[in-house]
Amino acid sequence: MNPSDDGRAQVSANPQNDLFGSATGAQPIELALPDASVCFFPSAFSAIEADSLFSEALQEIPWQQDVIRIAGKQIKIPRLQCLLGDSALPYAYSGLLLQPRPFPSCVKQMRERAQGLSQCRFNAALANLYRDERDSVDWHSDDESSLGKAPVIASVSFGETRRFELRHRFDRAQPTRKIELTHGSVLLMSGSTQYFWEHRLPKDSSTKLPRINLTFRLLIQPQ
Repeated sequence: MNPSDDGRAQVSANPQNDLFGSATGAQPIELALPDASVCFFPSAFSAIEADSLFSEALQEIPWQQDVIRIAGKQIKIPRLQCLLGDSALPYAYSGLLLQPRPFPSCVKQMRERAQGLSQCRFNAALANLYRDERDSVDWHSDDESSLGKAPVIASVSFGETRRFELRHRFDRAQPTRKIELTHGSVLLMSGSTQYFWEHRLPKDSSTKLPRINLTFRLLIQPQ
């Protein structure tokens, strides 16, 4: 892959991708990343659908601000979040143990679309509300044991466009890739992506409005 001068990932249309179907008619765009399988649907939801689902999710999801411990200090994470699911399995990361809350109807609608695009089943979603430009999430991979060795993650975005970044965990010669996650878009990550790549949503001084993101995943009982 030859990245553009500003580090943004170049993409190429590839509708014939066995993993990422086109059940909704949305045109998938495959991102040419080494050691990864990443596919972007910039218009997975219509503008009317996206507006409605954003408003409903803002009201219906029981948002909370969790606290993590870093260097002996308790720090509020810079966003609101909630684990949703129809499985009793919790989700643990960064010292947090999140218990699932029931799927609201709007999230069920999002999940149906994500499952149609990915041809995969999801039983949980980690919902994040980025309230303004100060909210963010730092570099990480979704590689917890409860996700299995090669998880499929469907990242659904509504609200303000925010820049999503990926960097290779081992090959530092690879440039950081940047993708603008737009209102009503879906980003699918699968295969070895979580092993080889980290991702983040950095603070953005140009952003003022809220954004909601849900990452759908299949939680399994760790062996």
